[in-house]
Amino acid sequence: MQFLIDLFLHLDTVLASWTAMYGLWIYAMLFLIIFCETGLVVTPFLPGDSLLFTAGAIAAVGGGLDVWIVLVILIVAATLGDNVNYSIGRRFGRGLIDSGRIARVVKPEYIQRTDAFFEVHGGKTITLARFFPIIRTIAPFLAGIGEMHWRRFMAFNFVGAVVWVSAFVFVGFFFGTIPIVRDHLSLMALGIVSLTLIPIIIHMVRSRWHG
Repeated sequence: MQFLIDLFLHLDTVLASWTAMYGLWIYAMLFLIIFCETGLVVTPFLPGDSLLFTAGAIAAVGGGLDVWIVLVILIVAATLGDNVNYSIGRRFGRGLIDSGRIARVVKPEYIQRTDAFFEVHGGKTITLARFFPIIRTIAPFLAGIGEMHWRRFMAFNFVGAVVWVSAFVFVGFFFGTIPIVRDHLSLMALGIVSLTLIPIIIHMVRSRWHG
């Protein structure tokens, strides 16, 4: 539990420590986190946006990460993660939901919100969902359950992965050289996560108000 707390509240310190301790293995660790966050429907709590931002910021100050390697590896991780999530949803999704085995982690309201997102945005949800925590983990799973055509899914999946990873890594890379950002990197990362949660919170408030 303490590890997860540190991962969220002191992500910059954790990544810097990992880079110093594990060398090139840090890329495999970053790959694994993004792959699990996007590829396993039961791990929506893992850091996504904040991890991308922090990795870009560390790369900007010569902290042992190469921004281009980070970019390529995490685009691949995000693309493969969504594809695995889609495949799990297509083959086992309905049974998992009906059995209640994932209800503790994937709450019914998460599924309802993602369904509503699909109704509004259609297939583009796979791309747009990248920028919304929780929804980005649930969306490919529901796309699999709904048997979205695989080629269509992969097109939105790849575009979303490229835009999402590039946006947050390069924002981190750009702002990571600014002293006030560098000195408060964890706070900035949490601020970014908070901003991405605002649309979800607004949707929840509206749903309760009109419900």
